[in-house]
Amino acid sequence: MMSDQESFNNVKQWLQEIDRYASENVNKLLVGNKCDLTTKKVVDYTTAKEFADNLAIPFLETSAKSATNVEQAFMTMAAEIKKRMGPGATAGSSEKSNVKIQSKPVNTSSGGCC
Repeated sequence: MMSDQESFNNVKQWLQEIDRYASENVNKLLVGNKCDLTTKKVVDYTTAKEFADNLAIPFLETSAKSATNVEQAFMTMAAEIKKRMGPGATAGSSEKSNVKIQSKPVNTSSGGCC
């Protein structure tokens, strides 16, 4: 997204689709991928961050190639879900639902995500 203005321009429409078809109060996270392509960047961090802030959703820049913030994106989404679920939230049972978020180092020696 950071290197594709058209993708960034489409975010608002995609968010409307989420609001239309997803369950109420679904968690959202704006992820600007390919932050490693600094010379091809057309959407700067400030623009994307302000856009996300106006919509009250978290924003992260990531790079699948260098594994930058990929794990953090998942951790952020998990934390947002946990916050939305609240203490004692259940999924149709009388037992307390527990969500544990743990971080493990990413092995970047393989040269990326694939």
